[in-house]
Amino acid sequence: MKDHSKSRELFERGKQSLAGGVSSQFRASERPHPLFYSRAHGSCICDLDGNEYLDFTLSQGPMILGHSHPAVADAVSRALAEGQLFGGQHLAELELAEHLKRLIPCAELVRFSLSGSESVLAALRLSRAFTGKPKFVKFEGHYHGWLDETAFSITPTIAEAGDELRPHAVPWTSGIGPGNDQNVIVLPWNNLEVLQGVLSRRASEIAAVICEPVMCNNGCVPPRPGFLEGLRAACDENKIVLIFDEIITGFRLGLSGAQGQFKVTPDLAVFGKAMANGFPISAIVGRQKLMELFATGQVIHAGTMNAQNGCVAAALATIQALEGESPEIYNRMTAMAASLRSRIIRSASKWGQVVVAQGMGPVFHLGFSSIGSIKDYRGTLTCSREKYRSFCDAMHDRGVRLIGRGLWYVSAAHTAEDIESCAQAADKTFESLANSRSASL
Repeated sequence: MKDHSKSRELFERGKQSLAGGVSSQFRASERPHPLFYSRAHGSCICDLDGNEYLDFTLSQGPMILGHSHPAVADAVSRALAEGQLFGGQHLAELELAEHLKRLIPCAELVRFSLSGSESVLAALRLSRAFTGKPKFVKFEGHYHGWLDETAFSITPTIAEAGDELRPHAVPWTSGIGPGNDQNVIVLPWNNLEVLQGVLSRRASEIAAVICEPVMCNNGCVPPRPGFLEGLRAACDENKIVLIFDEIITGFRLGLSGAQGQFKVTPDLAVFGKAMANGFPISAIVGRQKLMELFATGQVIHAGTMNAQNGCVAAALATIQALEGESPEIYNRMTAMAASLRSRIIRSASKWGQVVVAQGMGPVFHLGFSSIGSIKDYRGTLTCSREKYRSFCDAMHDRGVRLIGRGLWYVSAAHTAEDIESCAQAADKTFESLANSRSASL
């Protein structure tokens, strides 16, 4: 077992000033307790007790180039030396917008924000103003931020969710303002027939459909063949705005995001995370006919910190680094993720463990389930959280940092040696789990 005594002491101290000892609820579930980190470089991260980990969380996804990438750090340092925040336009902001416009199929115009959550709400506001309709459709298990309007049916139980074809809009947390559920319609992911029926019957009410084009946050579930194409056609037919939430898929599946990968172009999309390799910036991009509502001021979008100098510099440097090595950098990350996924599956089978591992590009999900493959949110509920927690704990003791909900990220900084080390740690972990199970029988 690793020593976490300094982190434990700081966590206890932190609870006296930070609510719960953390600044994001996702960090509260880290085991054996939230850890305090001192440095990170490339594919590795170190805690204050001196423990080093191969990192497959990548800070919940943003670090596509790896930690402390020199080109990003240098660009940010140079930008901040000229000024931290102008509260006005600057050249790098324009250059970044031009990059996005060139790379992303739907990006005819661009606006910048700080977080994915606020960019999603801006996209929904645009959709309502453009269509004159109040409601939007989201899919069960898809995550579009923590704010009240979209925080529904993210991780509901079967009992809470209700009928598979007509799911309830289940609030993610207490404290969501009354009435927010009146404007959200929740549908099952990957069921085109149900989707088409609802959009047809309720077209006069629905302003937008929003989705993760790959349901990364739960099960890393890709769209079934034809689903996104059918979604696009149904939105066109019923005069509904299609929004892609590319906070995870953007710049991770490729320079043009999932819309480039699947050749389906939404009306609006939001980007963040990997776009700036760990710096807080997001983008709303979309068709001119919608984005012009921002341009004219008919729809208000604002933010004191929008397009902050250092964040823009980080995004430009990240995209330029990815462009400079594309497509090789994406081929390499995808190949490493596929190799690691297949090694994990083989090791699990060797030691009598039944797992499902699936994903796209350099991101995948691992769960303990006999389902074979996960097609929608309900499929993720077959995965044993207890077994995965035990797996993560054992991997952590072997120097591998993982996200507790089963999502794995591979970065450009990971090497073949990192993949081999992780695969060996997984093999030993499956062996220990098998021996532990045998001992308990």
